[in-house]
Amino acid sequence: MTLVCVPIMVDTVESALRDAALAVEHGADLVEYRVDVLFEDRGGESLGDRIARVVDLVARSGAVCIVTCRPEWEGGDYSGDDDERVALFEALGTGERPPAYLDVEFALWERSANIRQKIMLAVDHPEQRRAVSTRLILSTHNFQGRPDDLTRRVLAMQSVDACSVVKVAYRARSIRDNLELFELIRESAKPMIALGMGEFGLMSRVLAPKFGGFLTFASLRDEEATAPGQPTIEELLGLYRFRSIGRGTRVYGVIGWPVGQSMSPLVHNAGFGAVGFDGVYVPMPVEGSYESFKATVLSLMDDGGLGFGGASVTIPHKEHLVRSAQQQDGIIVFNPGVRELRAANTYWVNAEIVNGYEEWHEDVVANTDATAIEQLLDDALGGLSDRRVLIAGAGGVARAAAYACAKRGARVVIANRTAERAQAIVDDFVEVADIGSVSVFDGRWDLCGADAFINCTPVGMAHGPDPEGMAVPVEELGAFPPETVFFDTVYNPVETPMLKAARARGYRVIDGVAMFVKQAGAQFELWTGVDAPIGLFDRLVREKLGAASGDGE
Repeated sequence: MTLVCVPIMVDTVESALRDAALAVEHGADLVEYRVDVLFEDRGGESLGDRIARVVDLVARSGAVCIVTCRPEWEGGDYSGDDDERVALFEALGTGERPPAYLDVEFALWERSANIRQKIMLAVDHPEQRRAVSTRLILSTHNFQGRPDDLTRRVLAMQSVDACSVVKVAYRARSIRDNLELFELIRESAKPMIALGMGEFGLMSRVLAPKFGGFLTFASLRDEEATAPGQPTIEELLGLYRFRSIGRGTRVYGVIGWPVGQSMSPLVHNAGFGAVGFDGVYVPMPVEGSYESFKATVLSLMDDGGLGFGGASVTIPHKEHLVRSAQQQDGIIVFNPGVRELRAANTYWVNAEIVNGYEEWHEDVVANTDATAIEQLLDDALGGLSDRRVLIAGAGGVARAAAYACAKRGARVVIANRTAERAQAIVDDFVEVADIGSVSVFDGRWDLCGADAFINCTPVGMAHGPDPEGMAVPVEELGAFPPETVFFDTVYNPVETPMLKAARARGYRVIDGVAMFVKQAGAQFELWTGVDAPIGLFDRLVREKLGAASGDGE
């Protein structure tokens, strides 16, 4: 079982003990006391007094613990003498109430005969070996990136007789770095901790139990992470359902740039739990180029131990997904509309385990944005045939909306600040999809009769370019029948300025949460083969956004 460890930056013994008790209450298996500051000389103290302070902390700890005193030269806060740290380690290791583990930097172990002699089993002097109950974690950290000599370090740490656990942590530069970390764990001759720091390394922390990692770290509070990219224990155990992850767990994620604020991990992980599906869904940040996207997806697919099941694909990679899939034509199935739209938001690795081996079928690429828009508008309008739909925007979601409506017989008008981009959609649909019922808006809002208005721009989005604006100026439209629908694809806030104005005038509204939930549900059903818990998805997103649950109308 992979353990969950909460690191605690210790300022005072009493506060550390309180946090340790809270960590255990929240589900931690052990804590790491980072005594970098606690062990510093606070003015005229003897070495013995400083050691006694740390020994007291460990002796009174109700939690199983690791003790670490990390020096500045390896990313910590301790600025004192290394020989004094060695004295601390020796006192802790041979004391009456030793910690379960001491974490010592491999760089110190390599260069210091003193530490090899005094801590645990002295490799250089077998006759001086000491029998102690605490165990040694040898660790190496790099906050800039992957060490050039990573393999050498790992093999050297594994060869140390005194070393019980090998720890490697470095800043991940892409999510592909996680795959190497997983391979290190799989091939390690000793228990191993292998973690990627930063936002690209989150997978290594969440998926540690899938590969048999010794432990992973999770902070007690957001602001108390001891390494970049460290999740909170609430996120690890709750959002990612860490305790349910095993070797057979299928891995899904959201690929985009950025993806840190995505609601998709929230709904899909909860959904997996609700229907009993053995899957986990994680953020997969991939920088904007096609080359980065293609290399990442191929690496995820080719890693036989990962169990990659598929992904949601968002900005800026929706077109990249179709382009890369076309290069593998024959093993990829394109759902209706994908080729015409030249964009997709869903990838399903259609594989199953047969006699212990993964047997591949044709993978699937889909655009569930179009599906969601079509279903929501069809329900709201009682059918789309001969309806007039005005779409604000000319990006990927606007293309999906235009295609979904036009294929069902609606007359679509596209309004965009740059008319050329709107015209490009019209031209594409005529050329590729043989759809002629799409035209460019003429700019007269007061004369634009429509049965539905859809905002597919970021206007009105919280923290966006124009959070108070309306892509469709409701006040300028004149009077419309009350059954007219105003649909916003923005889901934060739930009630955008456009929807607020439309609701005040008695029109029907569809908010962005309804669309997000609908498209996520279609993805979920493709991956799992079972109905999505749509009500759960809707409630979770609305609660997260601070809005009461509703039906989207």
